Amino acid sequence: MARGWERFKFGALLRARGIYKHLTLGARAAVIVEGKVLLVRHGYVAGWQMPGGGVDPGETAEQAARREVLEETGYGVDGPMRLFGLYHATGYTDRDHVALYLADTAHEATAFVPNREIVEIGWFALGDLPEPMAPGAARRLAEIGEGKPPSPEW
Repeated sequence: MARGWERFKFGALLRARGIYKHLTLGARAAVIVEGKVLLVRHGYVAGWQMPGGGVDPGETAEQAARREVLEETGYGVDGPMRLFGLYHATGYTDRDHVALYLADTAHEATAFVPNREIVEIGWFALGDLPEPMAPGAARRLAEIGEGKPPSPEW
């Protein structure tokens, strides 16, 4: 009986710590084809940004980035992607991290249909980005397009 109680207490402690101390990992993709970047506009947060979302269990960050591009825009990423950076995202909590991948080829796999999550997509020249841009996306695209020094913060 005592051993069972100890296992229960230890399990409860691990669950409680998981709630308060876990890290989250997201993945985004800068899909840039012929000088134009694929951006999305969400229905629930301001600003244009690169497609992306959470990394699911059993999935690599690159797989998540590819999946999110397809789910959010209807475009499939062709060929290899390159990890551009890993960033600490503090917009909502201090536990989030974002892996940013670069892709230079894509094809339209399915037609985009606006929905509650993604209300609009578009291809924009790196020198003529839409307003308003999400701050993190704007910083990353400046690093990519203008060679600005990278920041560790999203």
